[in-house]
Amino acid sequence: MSRGKSPLGEFAARPLVRKRKKYRWKKSSYKRRVLKLRKKTDPLEAAPQARGIVLEKVGIESKQPNSAIRKAVRVQLSKNGKQVTAFIPGDGGLKYIDEHDEVIIEGIGGAMGGAMGDLPGVRFKVTKVNGVSLESLIYGRKEKPIR
Repeated sequence: MSRGKSPLGEFAARPLVRKRKKYRWKKSSYKRRVLKLRKKTDPLEAAPQARGIVLEKVGIESKQPNSAIRKAVRVQLSKNGKQVTAFIPGDGGLKYIDEHDEVIIEGIGGAMGGAMGDLPGVRFKVTKVNGVSLESLIYGRKEKPIR
């Protein structure tokens, strides 16, 4: 007499374990973790930073209610050839970055690795240009090396 419920009794442990294993796959959080979907879809491949080459400079309009053109660059990552858009922080940071420069990008710090603030679809920011930190270039502490 099978009643579709969990087994009970002295020898129920193995069937309970088997049943739990089977039904864990219904949970999306478990499935995504076990199949490593986060790492597979992430352009940086779960690394904290990545190196890439600047393809072009772009201006991105900020989302409502703000009105601005945020400066960003399209970067091709050297590790896997994927193209991403990276925000350029700081006042006048764009003038220190040219096409074909080598930049280091990192996550911008939005929730769960997503976009931040009023920047639609931009998940990364530029931290270094040709091996020199962007911050020190903006504040005039260092000069950009010519590659």
